[in-house]
Amino acid sequence: MSSGFVKTEDGTDIFYKDWGPKDAQPIMFHHGWPLSSDDWDTQMLFFLANGYRVVAHDRRGHGRSSQVDTGNDMDHYAADAFAVVEHLDLRNAIHIGHSTGGGEVGRYVAKFGQPNGRVAKAVLVSAIPPLMLKTEANPGGTPIEVFDGYRKALAGNRAQFYLDVPSGPFYGFNRPGAKVSQGAIQNWWRQGMMGGALAHYEGIKVFSETDQTEDLKAITVPTLVMHGDDDQVVPYQDAALLQAELIKNSTLKIYPGFPHGMLTTHADTVNPDLLTFIKS
Repeated sequence: MSSGFVKTEDGTDIFYKDWGPKDAQPIMFHHGWPLSSDDWDTQMLFFLANGYRVVAHDRRGHGRSSQVDTGNDMDHYAADAFAVVEHLDLRNAIHIGHSTGGGEVGRYVAKFGQPNGRVAKAVLVSAIPPLMLKTEANPGGTPIEVFDGYRKALAGNRAQFYLDVPSGPFYGFNRPGAKVSQGAIQNWWRQGMMGGALAHYEGIKVFSETDQTEDLKAITVPTLVMHGDDDQVVPYQDAALLQAELIKNSTLKIYPGFPHGMLTTHADTVNPDLLTFIKS
């Protein structure tokens, strides 16, 4: 099947897409909050055209997957990804994660991919690890008040919040001279509103308060770390620089002026760089 559902151990239905030759090397994509596998359309078409098998899933509570009220945490996110991997029997796979999906890739590779010998390489794009929240031990992090503001905005008027985020900081459309894509904004809104408000609300705690230092230290496969230096959502200094430091076998690429959503706004630059790393 080129798309379908996997039922996890706790009965959650996880939607996935599986395109391309089943004997080709698989690339699995892990999306950001509060989006869906559709956020990877550009990359999936690009890598499909380059001969790869491309797989993406909707995280629990997101997209077409079950709108569950349990398991909205990084352990379940990673276990759900593994359920898809096992169902499709993906081996020698490259796992690429954006934002919260980068956190999911970190936990997946450390806890499932490497121990089961199913992962070849990993890519973290504008990713959240090791920890977004400002704490005594993480003074460069983002204050809790910012995430409380996200929760308040989501609970108060999710539909408006999901227009404000892509119209502004996510794609850098609030920067002077930015080339604004109304389609990208509407597609972000569409993906967000497909998911469940509760899973998205609880997801804010997941992406802001999950400390993934140990996940990063455990990763041994070749890993590409990519980040824009104008990321207004996940500042690269407290994310990409630390990821490259903690992951033993990592390569760091910082893109001048690129926003958080650079996979969409700068796909013509990012996709070839991904391909070069995968082929290396």
